[in-house]
Amino acid sequence: MENSRMRIQNVWIQNFKNVEYGHLNFENNRKSYKASILGLYGQNGSGKTALIDALSILKLVLSGRPVPLYYGNSIHVGSEYSTFKFQFSLINDQKPAINCNIFYEFSLKKGINSQNETNIESDEPSYRSVLFNEKLSYSYERADEKLRLSTLIDTSLGEIFSPKAKFEVLVGKEKSTAMDLLVEKKLASITSRSFIFSKELLNTIRKQYQAQSQNQELSRHVFVLENMVNYGNYDLFVINTSDSGLISLDALPLTFQYTKNNQQFLGQIPVSLNGPAIIPDNMLNIVKDVCEDMNIVLAKIVPGLTIGVKDLGQQMTKTGAVSRRIQLMSYKNRKEIPLQFESQGIKKIVSILQLLIVVYNKSSITVAIDELDSGIFEYLLGELLNIISEKGKGQLIFTSHNLRPLETIDRGFIAFTTTNPQNRYIRFNHVKDNHNLRDFYFRDIVLGEQSEEVYEPTNNYEIALAFREAGDTIES
Repeated sequence: MENSRMRIQNVWIQNFKNVEYGHLNFENNRKSYKASILGLYGQNGSGKTALIDALSILKLVLSGRPVPLYYGNSIHVGSEYSTFKFQFSLINDQKPAINCNIFYEFSLKKGINSQNETNIESDEPSYRSVLFNEKLSYSYERADEKLRLSTLIDTSLGEIFSPKAKFEVLVGKEKSTAMDLLVEKKLASITSRSFIFSKELLNTIRKQYQAQSQNQELSRHVFVLENMVNYGNYDLFVINTSDSGLISLDALPLTFQYTKNNQQFLGQIPVSLNGPAIIPDNMLNIVKDVCEDMNIVLAKIVPGLTIGVKDLGQQMTKTGAVSRRIQLMSYKNRKEIPLQFESQGIKKIVSILQLLIVVYNKSSITVAIDELDSGIFEYLLGELLNIISEKGKGQLIFTSHNLRPLETIDRGFIAFTTTNPQNRYIRFNHVKDNHNLRDFYFRDIVLGEQSEEVYEPTNNYEIALAFREAGDTIES
């Protein structure tokens, strides 16, 4: 929302994937930077993607969308449910300035669909993800007002939500309204959605606010809720490995957020690279604008390279809608070729570049990218992250296997996974200013000087023997 900046400060993950417990603080406590960067490094299978998946779930929840069964299937083995907790800072620079500290937590489990939803052609039950025990709390500070942390909405009890006093302020005392919300709470559970951020509850609260806009307490609550909804829908972007995988299938997930003529445009367009792509007719100018915006930076990252859109004309879809046939093109050394024939690294850069531009320029944006280094030259990766960390304004969260950024960005921006599933994430201690963090990390892998082990040792002789035994099996 206007003049507001929301960022993730902390995340807690319990019993999700291979993380029994993990806590990450996203703040750089060493130096004051406008940008908030968090690079997560560690051994394969040690919990890096679990963090990105937690942020993916958060985006779905805040935007009122269903949580796919994939995440319900990702609950840690031996546990009944996963729990996620997020802390946000919310600052609004209007006068007087507002500063909020927000905590949002929920649990996720795998549930069996009702009999009516089960596949009638099979005796096997069908499943869904179930979101439950949501709790939203916040503190509020303004020049003339200061309120300590308190619970706004808690859905863990039998009633619609508690505390009762907050319930009456947010939705009123009408019994018919309460009955409608009780139905919506059950429907949200059945459809794998958040109840707190469901359209029905939010619209009920908005209606109450329209009738009582002078109620200062209600105004505070609405301020927090609307900023969280805006953050989930417009300011939080998560790029996971499935998005990167589309590139290998000759599909470019073009993710963007920009403003033109006082209008905001954001979203993701999966553009086929294997021949002409079909996009809605009204998306043509958006794709062109995104390409033009990226070209300003792209030509500097890959000297002389730009991309463009070749308009191949209109066509009708099966449903009668007007669409456009386009081809993304690459221009370099006075040659024009389809972007399809560029390297995987170029395509990866193009797919995320517009978001990196937004992170650099806008303080209200959070972008999380899994395996940021995939396909990108390590020297370039280090330089890009150094530029964003030193001069940028937004929040960037990434995982990587490439260690070059450990040498180019402040060590306060780096965290590591451990081999301990009950304490998955740590920051390194005893690192001095004259230490090379990359060398320090390698040293710790060998010597294990941190409070937690960061690498489960492997034995080269045993690996070689295993290769030999596997080869014997093939030959036989």
